[in-house]
Amino acid sequence: MKTLITSPNITPSIQSVAVYCGSSSGTDPAYSRAAKQVGYGLAVRGIRLVYGGGCAGLMGDVANAALLEGGTVVGVIPDRLVSKEAAHKGLTQLHIVPDMHTRKNMMMDLSDGFITLPGGIGTFEELFEVWAWLQLGYHRKPIGLLNIKGYYDPLLAMMQHSVKQGFVRAENNQQLLVASDLETLLAKMNTFIPMDSDAWLRSKY
Repeated sequence: MKTLITSPNITPSIQSVAVYCGSSSGTDPAYSRAAKQVGYGLAVRGIRLVYGGGCAGLMGDVANAALLEGGTVVGVIPDRLVSKEAAHKGLTQLHIVPDMHTRKNMMMDLSDGFITLPGGIGTFEELFEVWAWLQLGYHRKPIGLLNIKGYYDPLLAMMQHSVKQGFVRAENNQQLLVASDLETLLAKMNTFIPMDSDAWLRSKY
């Protein structure tokens, strides 16, 4: 794995990152490579990986890469998925929770920031939930989007459309930190300054 990323030059203020990503691998091998790079990159920086606890797809890739480099990996998975044998059995710690709501809340509480990799409906939902929570002031943590091979270009275009149509403020849209490589994304996350959510609320009501 050490050939994937150059020596890190960031001293992280972020000590724990929740990674959202697909339980499938997608059709392009670049997605799997990126997930492995993220797992390795977090581990060599001493950043704890918090993720959904799965063993398949990009979820398994990011966890296995971090574990291979001696990183700390914490999984949070609903018991329904454990019964379907979807849980990773080799993690540093695995939290088994009753439902998806508990899972997402625990992942947020355990993390200093969030990184979203390619994924499907569940990944989109996780991204938008923590983004909405940031807008409303329920947390003040950075949210990073790793845009591998332009996977999220259509979503970013949709957000720009929402800004133009008056449903999303440009300032809120800019709170999502976007990069195509982990080094750049972590640099943005470590210097992130959240908006004043109270000012946003006062402007809307």
